[in-house]
Amino acid sequence: MAEVKNSEIKILIIEDERSLIDLLVTKLQKEDFIVEAAYDGEEGYKKIVETHPDLILLDIVMPKMDGYEVLEKMNQNNIKIPVIIISNSGQPVEIEKTKKLGAVDHLIKTEFSPLDVLKKVQACLGNGGIAMEDEAKAQVMIPHEDPKAMKLGVNVLLVEDDSFLREISSKKLTKEGYTVYEAIDGSQAIDGANAIKPDIVLLDIILPAIDGFQVLSQIRASSDEKIAKVPVIMLSNLGQEDDIKKAKDMGANDYLVKAHFTTEEIVAKIKVVLGK
Repeated sequence: MAEVKNSEIKILIIEDERSLIDLLVTKLQKEDFIVEAAYDGEEGYKKIVETHPDLILLDIVMPKMDGYEVLEKMNQNNIKIPVIIISNSGQPVEIEKTKKLGAVDHLIKTEFSPLDVLKKVQACLGNGGIAMEDEAKAQVMIPHEDPKAMKLGVNVLLVEDDSFLREISSKKLTKEGYTVYEAIDGSQAIDGANAIKPDIVLLDIILPAIDGFQVLSQIRASSDEKIAKVPVIMLSNLGQEDDIKKAKDMGANDYLVKAHFTTEEIVAKIKVVLGK
């Protein structure tokens, strides 16, 4: 199959901040992409229907029609175009909602650079709209630290297969001074716990191959006392009482429901569990 050139790819930016649109348009046009812009959700959806772009950069908070409504209308009319969300807050509850509506990736306004945008665009276009998990696999067990943050001396093992939530949670924790190690499946989680001996584990329940319950069971059965007694906060997808009870019976210290928590609540929960 012939490689598609950037000059053949059409990107639509739907964003009400004109200065941000100008920045994004300039960067993407320099890479030879065809770029169009819309300044509110209503105009943006109209352009989606009329121009059929290959990729959409979509703001959430906009006049006339917000980003959620644009995604909902795309779903109602079976419009299948990869969407990268431009998020104001980057909160997990917002990301989880946009993901359920079909978004494939996200950017946080206060944190991204034009280069970050280009990388996200290339990743989505090069992987059929799926975030690059190979990159995450290559980086797993490499500590993530923020050089500007005061180091707390606390190692966090974050086990989450959802690239949206993993990225945003990791960024928040590193900003707070935690050293974060990432794992994207149960096998990596077990290997990571044994190698790192973390001070706390954030553990998703639903994971590929080995689920969070099995990981928790192996952690608690470890012959290494530091691993066996490490505090574990479970990340529940639906907050089902049976799952939460099962996790606590197996030795989980606490839980968070992914669809509801904010990054500030993750930090607060860690402080409570660690007694700091």
